[in-house]
Amino acid sequence: MLKDKKILLGITGSISAYKSAEILSVLMKKGADVTVVMTESATKFIQPLTFATLSGKPVMREMFTLDNISVVRHIFLAKWADLILIAPASANFIGKIAHGIADDLLTATIMASKTKTIIAPAMNRNMISNPIYLENCNKLKSFGFEFIESEYGILACGDVGMGRLANTDKIISTIATSLNINNDYKNKTVLITASCTREPIDRVRFISNYSTGKMGFALAKNAVERGARVILISGPNHLPSVDVEKMIFVETAEEMKEEVYKHFPESDIVISAAAVADFRPKKRIYGKMKKNDDQIIELELEKTTDILAELGRKKDGKILVGFAAEAENLLENALKKLKNKKLDFIVANNIMDKKIGFASDKNSAKMINKDGNIREMPIMKKSEMAKNILDEILKKQ
Repeated sequence: MLKDKKILLGITGSISAYKSAEILSVLMKKGADVTVVMTESATKFIQPLTFATLSGKPVMREMFTLDNISVVRHIFLAKWADLILIAPASANFIGKIAHGIADDLLTATIMASKTKTIIAPAMNRNMISNPIYLENCNKLKSFGFEFIESEYGILACGDVGMGRLANTDKIISTIATSLNINNDYKNKTVLITASCTREPIDRVRFISNYSTGKMGFALAKNAVERGARVILISGPNHLPSVDVEKMIFVETAEEMKEEVYKHFPESDIVISAAAVADFRPKKRIYGKMKKNDDQIIELELEKTTDILAELGRKKDGKILVGFAAEAENLLENALKKLKNKKLDFIVANNIMDKKIGFASDKNSAKMINKDGNIREMPIMKKSEMAKNILDEILKKQ
């Protein structure tokens, strides 16, 4: 599973640095190609010679070296690695990368890398519960960094609590899972729509909905990690960017329709996660509609184009996935949309469930294929749901 995978093992200043030797040893036994990068603080806890002996390679420490001046070391490492693992990661190191500081080889490599980075923190229990540290972690998670949470136990200082480095088996398992999914969407182009649309009433007002784009962006991120070429078409949002092949921003349903139609021919799979407005004002006021105390405003609406239904009419062998946000008769309404729009899958969720919501990081849903088979997805993170959705799509391939 890890044979010939290129893993950069970053080691920072923590008493748990000695455990990195075991992590390295297991990675080597599983056939991984591992390069170790140590911070200066890490070398105070354990000698680089240990890792050089286990890996059969020199340990990287210095950003600037005359060994091979033709190689920009941090850029080379960033491009070389299939995955970066920081174990252990100190509070200081996490704080530095959360704020874009790149003052040594390891931080600079992470700044230059587009590959998956997994962080396994280890520190005192008071440090790991510090709100500044937690804010730094949340910031990195929003950018796509994955954390292997620390464990409860006796710490080096004698305290008891959270802060112990996760056990080696858990770290290796997380790496294996991450690397194992990287290429199952290779050579596939996935077109994903996300967020809402805004239909102008005048120059300052519009009709819209509560969709944030979190589900669509989670799908795009997971598809990229699995090797897909992703085209992401999104309405207004406030989400961190995803490193996709093409990122296209639109405002209205008409603009989204034009971009989807434009890129549909080059797509293998279309996932319509956007909540496109069903109606728009029939007449737009090109200024600002003034308010009078006794005035009743009548707004005449017209339907927007059902983009997914149009794609279903010219499907041409492509896989189409739709979403159904329903307030009642969930299965009945979802199955009707699945059939009428000639979809391969529909993901249906109950908007009346108070435990979830458009702005939530979690969701629950039923994913139904055109044969009527249902995959139940209980409340889970949208990132996990994205993985499940893409797993189901692959079964049709």
